[in-house]
Amino acid sequence: MQNYLEFDFKISPLQPWNEILMAELIEVGFDSFTEEHEGILAYVPKDIFDEKELSNIALMNNEEIKISYTYREMPNINWNEEWEKNFEPIYVADKVLIRAEFHEPNPELHEIVIQPKMSFGTGHHPTTHLMIQQMLEMDFTGKTVLDMGCGTSVLAIFAKQRGAGRTVAIDIDEWSVENSKENAVRNNVELNISLGTADNLGSEKFDIILANINRNILISDIPTYEGVLNSGGQLLLSGLCFFDVDDILEVCTKANLVLKNRQQREEWMSLLLEKN
Repeated sequence: MQNYLEFDFKISPLQPWNEILMAELIEVGFDSFTEEHEGILAYVPKDIFDEKELSNIALMNNEEIKISYTYREMPNINWNEEWEKNFEPIYVADKVLIRAEFHEPNPELHEIVIQPKMSFGTGHHPTTHLMIQQMLEMDFTGKTVLDMGCGTSVLAIFAKQRGAGRTVAIDIDEWSVENSKENAVRNNVELNISLGTADNLGSEKFDIILANINRNILISDIPTYEGVLNSGGQLLLSGLCFFDVDDILEVCTKANLVLKNRQQREEWMSLLLEKN
């Protein structure tokens, strides 16, 4: 167990900036959040917190939004245990149930069972929900799949359950890699899981790439994804807000990727593209 800092962020206007701030805080080491009436409570391990990184977050310097915060050191408690107590099952399109082992199973739904450690991608965030919803309409049978920024690997697991062939899952966070390995065993699927970024991709080609990350990383990495995507292959993106779509599509057009479908949940978007 390690000591955490609790940050109390006040945000005005609250929507949609609370969700966007959470996504940006994840990039600088924050790993759990609670939504409040005037903002969010955000938690970061004390030993990795860097106030300079926090002050460099773009949203903190946006003159159209007012963000203030205070913080305090939290008692040394088991945060995984605390988080598990509040983990609720997630239903997607009345077809998919994402649950923990301690939830009641539902044989009428397609189930993904994960251990809800503090890695991103449990399904509670709208972007994970959007990815699963789009994946319901895709054909994974025998396809080679890459889950980039896999988090809990819920997307890679779902792809495998839908008949995917070789499936690779990559994340920059060691905790996510370990959690992904546990969740693959838990769901009786075989994944190739590793620590890294898009820079670690070699010459292997994929039929489908899943990338639920964030705007800046997507813009940087889309040309790399295109390079390892087979002709006619599909790229499913999320982690972006509605006002990011034009910038993302500009990069995709240059990379010979054509938009096939888009979906929105709250202020978040998912885009399905195909390589010509």
